[in-house]
Amino acid sequence: MNLNRRILACILLMGLLAAVLLIGYFQRDSVPAMGKLREEGVKKIALTFDDGPHPYYTEQLLKGLKERNVKATFFITGKNVETYPEIVKMIHEDEHLIGNHTYNHTQLTSRNQESFKQEIIRTNEIIKEVTGEDTIYVRPPYGSWNKEFERELNMFPVLWTIDPLDWCSSNVSCIVSSVCAKVGENDIILMHDQYKSTVTAALKIVDELTEQGYEFVTVDELLFD
Repeated sequence: MNLNRRILACILLMGLLAAVLLIGYFQRDSVPAMGKLREEGVKKIALTFDDGPHPYYTEQLLKGLKERNVKATFFITGKNVETYPEIVKMIHEDEHLIGNHTYNHTQLTSRNQESFKQEIIRTNEIIKEVTGEDTIYVRPPYGSWNKEFERELNMFPVLWTIDPLDWCSSNVSCIVSSVCAKVGENDIILMHDQYKSTVTAALKIVDELTEQGYEFVTVDELLFD
């Protein structure tokens, strides 16, 4: 009798297991899209702007980014921070990331190591006066950098992977196609918020790449998350 009960229990258990597997089989195509999204992941990219802020174009750019719920990174010069502190406050209040771009947009050479370093220190101090926060990211003009400064200044250099040369072109379509034709996951796009054409192109790039499934993040999230 005990043996018969065991056999019956085994049969019932196997039947229950088969039913669960059968249900799972027929429901496999109705799994929410979130499951597929987790498999594929989100394609993250960073949009960055150098040389600002500009007294008019940066504000227009900020308005467009806010409408699209997009965050960017602004590498600003100390000279422009002093001249346009209210726009720097807007960048900070909109929760974009602010980075250092030296005080005078100075290129590092073998002859100006110390003065270059002092420009970075000075710009950090000016930014903190306006935003109340420390700056740990720096984009050295023209990409010239000294690795020793990372330890000395406790700062992290951020370069780029895509440069559409927007500063020398007023052709919006050309700028947009230059970026969208090359872009890939984890790319860092270099632009300059000093020109009307750049603002127009940047917002078109955001619209096009958002449709393609890209998510715009600040460089810290791209580099360290």
